[in-house]
Amino acid sequence: MKKIDFETHFVTQEWVDALWSNPGFPRFERDPETKVFRLVYHPAAKEPFGDALLNRLLDLGADRLAAMDAKGIDTSVISLTAPGVEQFDPSLGSGLARRANDALAEAVSKFPDRYQGFAALAVKDVDGAVRELERAVKELGLIGWKTHSNYGDSYLDEKRYWPILAKAEELNVPIYLHPTTPKIPEFWTYGVALAGPPFGFGIETSLAAMRLVLSGAFDAFPNLKLVLGHLGEGLPFHMQRMNWAFERPHAKADKGAVVSLQKKPSEYFLSNVMVTTSGNYLPAAFRCTHDTLGIERIMLGTDYPYEDLDECFDFLEGLGLKPDESSLVFGGNAVNSGLIT
Repeated sequence: MKKIDFETHFVTQEWVDALWSNPGFPRFERDPETKVFRLVYHPAAKEPFGDALLNRLLDLGADRLAAMDAKGIDTSVISLTAPGVEQFDPSLGSGLARRANDALAEAVSKFPDRYQGFAALAVKDVDGAVRELERAVKELGLIGWKTHSNYGDSYLDEKRYWPILAKAEELNVPIYLHPTTPKIPEFWTYGVALAGPPFGFGIETSLAAMRLVLSGAFDAFPNLKLVLGHLGEGLPFHMQRMNWAFERPHAKADKGAVVSLQKKPSEYFLSNVMVTTSGNYLPAAFRCTHDTLGIERIMLGTDYPYEDLDECFDFLEGLGLKPDESSLVFGGNAVNSGLIT
């Protein structure tokens, strides 16, 4: 059974340096008294980071391969970690993205049987991002684009970003929509416990995905492929409820309240969206995703090096999946869907 890990992360030293020197947000900081190292999305939302994690992110060689070998992972799909480059000024972010893509492509060329990669894009320079995505796919051999749930002041569904969506569809490559800290201020009230991985990350990404659906992007680009982590960022739980305004007669009749789509919202998740297992190890959550999206839309994602590989595989191997189901989740779905060869 081939194992393809569809969500893993890395950084470049240049990106790290940019976060240390960024006068705004996001940025790295170290507490002068405790020496605690944090990624600061906002003064009220600080994520513990740490030197050991940073060293694992910087490594694209022996240690990463050893971690893969220990769990029998054949291929890792690697992307620049959150918060990426989207929130930097494009004059900085474009160069960071280009050089990160070059570094990732170099690693893939060294280990072509073990690594694949997602491009990073500085989206606020839309024309430059379109060119960079084409270069990353056609010249560098990367397999898609990993982006984040907001860009500090905007979301992916806004029409200004649609040329990037059009290019992804034209190139027939997926977009991995990954969390970052919500831009909604009310999420910052209780620090990283509300704004970060425990809650805000998933809520923000589900919002971004629903906005993309309701914007009509998948009608405009019917072959666009979207990937969500964490078993779908909670959206499988809402698969029936999200259709409410498109099924109730009084809502359907109010053209000022309901957007016009070619399908019900849930149907786009069954035609255009795949999900990974990254960092969501609740059996009931897996069953919900399995029952609403189908086993054919679930792929292995470990969120390395943020999550524990043993915990991920113990969870998946303890679900009691049939052999053919395990084969699909661990690698078959990624290949069968055309997301990776």
